[in-house]
Amino acid sequence: MRSDKLVPGAILVLLGVVFLLDNFHVINFDWMNLLYLWPIFLIMGGISLVFAGNRSPLATILKLAVVVGCFALLVFGNFGKRYHFWPNAWTFHSDDYNNDDDDDSDTTNTDQGVVKIGGDKTFKQEYTADIKHARLNISGGGTIYNLSDSTADLFNAQTQELYGKYTFNHSKDDSVYVLNLNLKNNKGFHFDSDDRKNNKADIKLNTNPVWDIDVTTGATDLNFDLSKFKIKSLSLKGGAASFDVKLGAPLANTNIEVSTGASEVTIRVPKGAACRITSNTGLSSNEFEGFSKKSDNDYETDGFDAAKNRILIHMSGGISDFKVNRY
Repeated sequence: MRSDKLVPGAILVLLGVVFLLDNFHVINFDWMNLLYLWPIFLIMGGISLVFAGNRSPLATILKLAVVVGCFALLVFGNFGKRYHFWPNAWTFHSDDYNNDDDDDSDTTNTDQGVVKIGGDKTFKQEYTADIKHARLNISGGGTIYNLSDSTADLFNAQTQELYGKYTFNHSKDDSVYVLNLNLKNNKGFHFDSDDRKNNKADIKLNTNPVWDIDVTTGATDLNFDLSKFKIKSLSLKGGAASFDVKLGAPLANTNIEVSTGASEVTIRVPKGAACRITSNTGLSSNEFEGFSKKSDNDYETDGFDAAKNRILIHMSGGISDFKVNRY
């Protein structure tokens, strides 16, 4: 074997072993380590180049030792769980933030239901009894989204801005009331591990309407407890994100769409709810506790076909960690 092929070959073999052992639950590989520890692949490639022309046994042993050591760190390190996800490690920063054209002084805009309070903001929209169906669109990364509490308003969000600008507007599409919450990130990076210094939105919804929720993000930490709300559909799209969602009792059909690049996704459904999972998850890790496998990509709870109300989950992603638990 030529020595210049030793490191690439060893990397491919070890990657295959990791994927295989994780799929059979021999190891519990934290996929977020790929994001936090990606520079180790630069180290392995650099070692291979440095000793490319050296075919001595010592050089071969050194190259293999570096590859094995880096993979040991990748597999057994807990860095992803220690630092959780990117919004806790960095947020966006711009020197022009304080020169934004928007006025951050205490103002009230009743047409848009927006109240600005100091550096932070409160966005809210009044609820009226004629609102039966509402859609919430959320976009913007580099932030933390929390949703668990209800409100007498239709919508209420307390936001914390440091390196971005939240905007809010609403409209009506036929009989559906549409709410849009957007975070406009500024250019540049700012590294900060203090949770209190991140962009953050604490969202509350009214429990009376039927809700459609669409989330499109970049690097985001999202925690949604939707157990008390009537959810018709939920769409989660993220390139690299952490999604943790708890669902309540389904409607006739509650549709969940998850599409990610390299993310950590946990969805919790009630034990008594009929649920089907369709997965197209590539090299991702899947853990669907309490589900029976019907085919290569389909999983169901017992009695799904006879159930009147159902949760339908479709998951797609490249290298992600997908979990669906029953509580």
